[in-house]
Amino acid sequence: MLADPIAALATPPGRSALAVVRLSGRGAFAIAARVVPTFTTAPPRTAHLANFVDGDGTLIDRGLYTVFPGPHSYSGEDLVEFSCHGGFVVPVRLVGALLAAGARQALPGEFTRRAVLHGRMDLLQAEAVGDLIDATAAAQARAALHQIDGGLSRRLADLRTALLDVEALLGYDIDFPEEDDGPVDPARIAERMTELQERVARLLATAPAGERLRAGALVVLAGPPNVGKSSLFNALLGTDRAIVTATPGTTRDAIEAATEFLGWPVRLVDTAGLRESEDEAEQLGVGFSRRYLEAAEVVVVCDDGSGRGAGRQGGSVADLGPATGRMIRVMTKSDLPASLPPGPAAPPIHTSAFTGQGLDALKAAIVRTAFGEHATLADLEPGLTRERHRIALTRAQVALQEATPHLAARGDAVLAAHHLREAARALEELIGVVDVDEVLDRVFRSFCVGK
Repeated sequence: MLADPIAALATPPGRSALAVVRLSGRGAFAIAARVVPTFTTAPPRTAHLANFVDGDGTLIDRGLYTVFPGPHSYSGEDLVEFSCHGGFVVPVRLVGALLAAGARQALPGEFTRRAVLHGRMDLLQAEAVGDLIDATAAAQARAALHQIDGGLSRRLADLRTALLDVEALLGYDIDFPEEDDGPVDPARIAERMTELQERVARLLATAPAGERLRAGALVVLAGPPNVGKSSLFNALLGTDRAIVTATPGTTRDAIEAATEFLGWPVRLVDTAGLRESEDEAEQLGVGFSRRYLEAAEVVVVCDDGSGRGAGRQGGSVADLGPATGRMIRVMTKSDLPASLPPGPAAPPIHTSAFTGQGLDALKAAIVRTAFGEHATLADLEPGLTRERHRIALTRAQVALQEATPHLAARGDAVLAAHHLREAARALEELIGVVDVDEVLDRVFRSFCVGK
């Protein structure tokens, strides 16, 4: 386990009032003493005002430092955090002084990686730290905090414990078949196995919503040309991203922007109007539109009541092609006089990019459609949020399915126990109970250096 001293800037570089520099590892306090002439470790977890100097004794800055003796620190090692003035010069000079004093530049995510290796958090909690930093919507931050708090870890740890209990029953039956108590009742093991498979299936069912929450729901505005898609796109974003003109076919390419509606993350896409055209550029744009429709989780079908929209001559919902997302019908340009087109029993949402009418109602409908009818920030439950989680839990599910036939009459208990061990190993890799370097590298390569 690496314990050599590492240092890095923990805040974004650039012009700011303050910057934080971290130093962690064996000998961190001795290195800090070379940069802070008045350095002391007592009392710990207390901010000390001091001068920071380089190897020649030249003053770098006057700021605060805080000492965190291991194992009661973020990384689980001796750790010092320096708070200095921000900008492009002072933080760089301070990090340089620490490196010259004996530390090395930290790798991306190395502080958090060491926290995992020292048992300060598990792998799922470490991933959630990255998710919290990257969060752009309140729901993402709330879900990450749940995971940092150990909500998902506890669910998986309980599942692993239950799985090991069944494995222990099989082990007893294999190792002590002649005991006075007799063999373990097969019905008892079968009942436990059924419960395990149901719990795994319930947890796997959270993966689509969890991954959608982490990445943002893909919401596509679709419909014929010149029905107000681009104006609605700009109004929902609150800024002019798409070009709007009275000429049909202005949008030739799909325009995607990340935003949030009512605290939930959304990837909003404005697409080229769906129609037949001899224009090669417009044909390419329509092709992009159809590909987005195939991937969309929510499709906002736009109509302006002019006869070009869904349900009228010249356009229909069927014209959208193989759209897989759930649809919301919208009547655009509601500030202008228009006749209501015939359509499904459910009335469309009336919106106006000019007056703002209906925009809040549309955002609420998108959130309900993408994240659930009763989606609220308070209802967030711990669930799978990454492809890595889903793959590992699917491995566990397959292993349990492969174990089941061997639990029947005349089955091979040894093979059943082997498959149960494989399921437990998949959960251990997911939580980070085992030290799998490849998994750790994959998790932490996307972290910022100072984390």
